[in-house]
Formats: sequence, C-alpha cells, structure tokens
Amino acid sequence: MTRRVRTRIAPSPTGFLHLGTARTALFSWAFARHHGGDFILRIEDTDVARSTQEAVDQIIAAMQWLELDYDEGPFYQMKRLDRYREVIAKMLAEGSAYRCYCTPEELDAMREAQRARGEKPRYDGRWRPESGKKLPEVPQHVPAVIRFRNPVDGDVTWNDMVKGPITISNRELDDLIISRPDGTPTYNFCVVVDDWDMQISHVIRGDDHVNNTPRQINILRALGADLPEYGHVPMILGPDGDKLSKRHGAVSVMQYEESGYLPEAMINYLARLGWSHGDDELFGREQLVAWFDGHHLARSPAQWDAAKLNWVNAHVMKGMPDEALARGVVRQFALRGVGLSADERLQRMCAVFKDRCATLAELADWLGMYFVDVKPRDEDVAAHVTAAVRPALQSLRDRLAAIDWDKGTIAAAMKETLATHGLKMPQLAPALRVLVCGRAQTPSIDAVLELFPRDMVLSRLQDV
Repeated sequence: MTRRVRTRIAPSPTGFLHLGTARTALFSWAFARHHGGDFILRIEDTDVARSTQEAVDQIIAAMQWLELDYDEGPFYQMKRLDRYREVIAKMLAEGSAYRCYCTPEELDAMREAQRARGEKPRYDGRWRPESGKKLPEVPQHVPAVIRFRNPVDGDVTWNDMVKGPITISNRELDDLIISRPDGTPTYNFCVVVDDWDMQISHVIRGDDHVNNTPRQINILRALGADLPEYGHVPMILGPDGDKLSKRHGAVSVMQYEESGYLPEAMINYLARLGWSHGDDELFGREQLVAWFDGHHLARSPAQWDAAKLNWVNAHVMKGMPDEALARGVVRQFALRGVGLSADERLQRMCAVFKDRCATLAELADWLGMYFVDVKPRDEDVAAHVTAAVRPALQSLRDRLAAIDWDKGTIAAAMKETLATHGLKMPQLAPALRVLVCGRAQTPSIDAVLELFPRDMVLSRLQDV
C-alpha cells in the first residue's frame, strides 16, 4: 500500500442495520485490520424525514455485538453541514457548480419530452453556464438547487477491487444536484466530502453503488482530492435467487442476536458470503483478519442459506466454554421474562445439551424444563406411559426419594427398577422423559435428571 489504509462504513439511519450492510462493514473492518489501518463509522443522516435516533442506536448496538470496533466516529453528516456548504461555496466560485432554478413541473415536462423522443431522461443543462450562452431570467420565488458541472467529454475509468476495470462515459452522466432547495446537501456530495476529509483510501460497498461511483470520482477530481480505490461487492440473494428480503430472514442484525446466534458465527458466515479462502469454511476472527487482503472477493451474488448459518452457529457453540454459553442462555431467558444466573448448575446444563442445539434459543428451549412447568403432550403420554410401565415408574420414584442425588446413583436406581419389573431401558426411559422433561427424547436420562432438584422430579412423577 502506498498510503495508510483507511476504510469506512456509512449506514443511513432510516432503518436497522441489515445483513448486506453488516457484511460490507465486516469486509471494510477486516481489510483495515489486515493492513494495520483505520476503520471509521459514519452515520449518513441527511435524509432528515426518515432518519431516526432508534435506528442510530440499533446500528451502533449491532456493530458492538459483531465486535466490529471502529477507530474513529461515529461521525454524523448533519453535524458537518457547515463544511459541506463551505465546499459548495468554493465550487460555485470556481465554476464547478452552478445554481439551477428549474421547478419540479419543468423537470417532469423535460423528462416526458425526452421519453417521447426516445431519449434517456436527464437534466438538459438549461441553467448550466457556458461561454456565449444566454441563461434564462432568474424566476421570482423559485429556490435554486446547486448542480455539479459534470464533464461532458471523456470517460471515467477505475480498476474495481471486485469487478476489475470499469469505464463509464461522461455523456451518460447529467449534472447532479449536490444541494437541495432548502440548502441540505445530497448523499452523493456528502459522501465525497466525507471520504476526502477523512482520507478514505478504500471504499468497499454494495454493487448497487456502481452508478454513483463515476459521479463521485468526477466531484473528487473537481475538488483536487485523491481518489480512493473502490470495490463493489455483489448483493446477497435469497435461496430462491431473488433479492434478499424479510421473507428470507433479512431482518435486523440485532434480531439474530435475540434469536440466539453468536457474533463469532455471524462473522464467519457473513465473511463467506462473497469471499473465500480456499475451501476453508470455519475460521475465527483473527484468522479472517490474517487472510483478508482484499483479494478473492466474489464477482457473483452470494445466496443466503439459513441452514448453513445454523451449522456454523452450532459449531461455534460446541467449542465455547460452558460459562459463556450459560451467559447467553441467561439472556435468552431474560427475553422470555425468566430471571436466571449463569451459575455452575446452568453451566452443567449447557454442557449436557449444547450438542443438540444450533442456537442459544434452542438451548434455552431445552433447558426450559428445569425452570418452568412442563405439560407433556397427550399423545406422548399415551404412547409411552403405558399400563406396563406405570408400576415401574412408581417404584423408581420411591427409589429416587431415598438415594444420593448424583448421576451414578440415579443410573443404578433405574437399573434396579428395570430388573425388578422385567423391563428394558427403551420402555422406561421414554416414559420417564415424557413425565419429567415434557418430551420423549433427551440426552442420557441419568445426566438430565441429576440437574433437576430432586423434589421437582418426584413432583412430576407424583400422579403416575
């Protein structure tokens, strides 16, 4: 790198941080960390009508949950208005921007006439100053917009980090509005000034911004600013090949946290949506940073696969310390209105059940039997708590009332009961699980029972 790497993520607070923006943030963060550079958070809040503080809070919370630490920011565009106006005033003075007094009605009529002639609808430059050109008379009571004086000849070319060389003719670009009638600067202008002032070296973003890039490059050149390198990553598609939407699971990043996913798993999975390192599927944050040099970004759209995310999350859960899992389960129970502490007993529960779960929510579902009343399904009771098994359950209850409460002694009591009643474990264990746990399948029943208070087990076997 010839200059210090400085990347940024610049979400608009008109909604919560979604998966595509989270992936862009991850790529920008990992690239900066790989090269020992800086990662910056900006909040692009010039859309005053739609921006909300709730969305800002959710964006920052999502970044914190994903542990995408930023070195500078958050910067808010609405707090930089004076800077934008300063630059616009300089551009007006130098002639790289001008005032346009077209009304919305005139612009609509202009576009309709162009469509009727089979032309691409675009601003026709009627207020653009040119040598020897007579401009219309300035109308009364019509607020002006400020337009950038885009070059009319030549091309804009850049070597995209993802797509390779891209060239767009300046004749395809009209004179962009950079300041609205009320004086509020527009997105494409603000982002240019921000990238310039913050010395952004690399812009990694979604490929829906490709059409913005030549406009932004031209403004940067007009300002005499250094150009960042651009990389436009393809969008994330749903499993059906359509644009990822809520029906595919494209919800707020924080909803994944509430659903019991782990940030380590989300980082791992998002990184593989549009980037690869050989055939490696599972890796940690440090390994990602070591590998993520800006190469191997995919040119084709990635497809969201909820089952694959569950697989990654399950893998991460299995490798986590039980103490950390217990803290996650406490959070899940808090969302359900149940207060717990991540004590040693809860940690042991996590150790017993974690291999059966893909998320912390599933783990909490399993552990619910220990903390709330269970109501077995009638069909499970009918199938497993049969007349042949009921006497053995009554006998086992009496034994359990008198023994030391540990896994080995519980297992011995069950074996004695089986021998006394001439039954096999596949007859007794499912019935015991249904009555005590509310379900017919669990991990080893002696390990499961050991984690219950004895009185709770005896109570649930009371009416056999």
